[in-house]
Amino acid sequence: MTFALQCPATECPLLEGPPQTAGMRSGFVRLEPGKSVGWHSTGQNEESLVILHGHGDALIEGRPNQSFAAPGSVYIPPATRHNVTNTGSETLEYVFVVAPARPS
Repeated sequence: MTFALQCPATECPLLEGPPQTAGMRSGFVRLEPGKSVGWHSTGQNEESLVILHGHGDALIEGRPNQSFAAPGSVYIPPATRHNVTNTGSETLEYVFVVAPARPS
């Protein structure tokens, strides 16, 4: 499958899990300066952000704020509340990928 990263909304799904995938979900997010996605958790899933444009802060509960910039990536462990905020003056664009975590 291939996907164009064109999204008229703030967030657009790319992969939506079964039956499309074995459990992975992903989407494209566009945040205007000063905006955030809001605190949430992906439950027992782990999440990766691929930063395409702009910069911001990854706020991960119980950890210091992590600043990031494009091109870059952010990892969010399972069962962790988190938020992403655009701290720049340009639109922040990233792709998120959420997948079931496997026990080690």
